[in-house]
Amino acid sequence: MLIRKPADIRSSDITPKEVFLRRRELLQAGLMAGGLALGGPAMAAILPPGRRAKLVDVAAGKFSTDETVNSYTDITTYNNYYEFGTGKSDPFENAQEFEPMPWTVKVAGHCEKTGIFDLEDFIRPYALEERIYRLRCVEAWSMVIPWVGVPLADIVRQYRPLSNAKYVVFETLLDPERMPGQRSRALHWPYVEGLTIAEAVNPLSLLAVGVYGEVLPNQNGAPMRLVVPWKYGFKSIKGIVSMTFSETRPRTTWERAAPHEYGFYANVNPEVDHPRWSQARERRIGSSVGGLQGILGAAKQETLMFNGYGEHVAHLYEGLDLRRNF
Repeated sequence: MLIRKPADIRSSDITPKEVFLRRRELLQAGLMAGGLALGGPAMAAILPPGRRAKLVDVAAGKFSTDETVNSYTDITTYNNYYEFGTGKSDPFENAQEFEPMPWTVKVAGHCEKTGIFDLEDFIRPYALEERIYRLRCVEAWSMVIPWVGVPLADIVRQYRPLSNAKYVVFETLLDPERMPGQRSRALHWPYVEGLTIAEAVNPLSLLAVGVYGEVLPNQNGAPMRLVVPWKYGFKSIKGIVSMTFSETRPRTTWERAAPHEYGFYANVNPEVDHPRWSQARERRIGSSVGGLQGILGAAKQETLMFNGYGEHVAHLYEGLDLRRNF
């Protein structure tokens, strides 16, 4: 390295004092600008603190349905979230004291980038999108929900899975003190779900951090959950604390609990019934009646293959027997 003597240094080569004193600020700005030039927005998707805090700078997603959206009450008081109880109203009633922040996510397995990341760093640098998706549950009821989140494909690519990574495996927080449902033996804890790599990078897969333009309520999986709209609802794992790239297919929670009823793929399929009820038709939850009556009073409608998203996902299962691989 060439070191100049003071006599050799021109005044134009000397960093002004005010610039030197602001060097950290300028360096940070330069890195941010570089991030913008290299690959899109470099700002983190900011998750404001507080219940029902508004999310800002949310872009409209291009995959949204134009069906009538369920009310905020429908979406936040009628839930499946066994970590807070097995009844549909249990999550709303039992999750109010749960504090979801701060939150970290562990990334492990067959990928280049591993570690434990703060939630905002985990989803950095991607912008938030709102996507209005149909959600179909295995109990033959459905809703239309305005999720806000980050495409899972962006997150997967950020951590650079290796060629032998065939699956993405997620786990929910294990904390029986704060999640009273985990004190029961209703399921094997922690909750585990997974997707093939192809499913994970499909443009429809979403890591949701909000609903109705606000941060996720606790009962809906705060602070982050998966949304896979062409699959039954139990695939959309909540309270995610771990993402692992695996060469082998995971044995997921509901497969362990009842393998003859709940398969790995869990694609919405009107031609494959649950052993205890038909999946050919469904009832759309509606707040005009509410609760159990909201199901019994709602008109039935035909269940759509892949929940109506076949044009985007049917190619993922070409050659696969969907009756055997349910």
